[in-house]
Amino acid sequence: MVSDFAYTGCDNLEVMAAAVNYNTFLADTVGTYLTSPGMRVLDFGAGSGTYADMLTARRITPDCLEPDERLQNTLRSKGYRVIDHEAPIPEDERYHLIYTFNVLEHIKDDQAAAEHLASLLRPGGTLVVYVPALEILFTSMDAKVGHHRRYRRAQLERLLRDAGLEIVESRYCDPIGFFATLAYRAVGSGDGTIDPRSLAFYDRVVFPVSRALHTLTGKLFGKNVLVVARAT
Repeated sequence: MVSDFAYTGCDNLEVMAAAVNYNTFLADTVGTYLTSPGMRVLDFGAGSGTYADMLTARRITPDCLEPDERLQNTLRSKGYRVIDHEAPIPEDERYHLIYTFNVLEHIKDDQAAAEHLASLLRPGGTLVVYVPALEILFTSMDAKVGHHRRYRRAQLERLLRDAGLEIVESRYCDPIGFFATLAYRAVGSGDGTIDPRSLAFYDRVVFPVSRALHTLTGKLFGKNVLVVARAT
């Protein structure tokens, strides 16, 4: 992540901010690991603050790390502490919990990013990572927003283990989204845009069903992969 980074998919980011059920699922996932008051939390790749806002509404205000200067300004205007992604973090300011949603796929050297994440955790701290899954699902949407890759579950586990972390939980998510993305790849927009009406329908009607199927398909396939790891 570099200081002159500029995110290329801000329009898609704004559309995804309206995906209430999808975003609630991710905020709920973070909430599972917020085990005590006063935990230091970091939103790594915070974007415009979608998840920071949701956690703040639950009385957990994270620090934010975001390399895009325009998005940094948005975060500061909301009152968030935006940390310098190039500055070292003192040991006593390291985090109990870091979450990073749909970020690692944007970073060319994801191993270095994983090691950086590990360095920001205090011993016993938890990292929650959620990324796009499976190269077969790579579409014009991935290209539009600057994705370098999509991940297999074992691949992401290995990345985090190589950064010195212990795997706590690992599963694919959104199995119906797997088939929806295949359909988008076949007949969707060639410029990678997201249709807001289609997204709203999927989020309202389909995603709750897909979320319920996670326990059945989590080891097999899905549109995304979730891995939770812990610092030793």
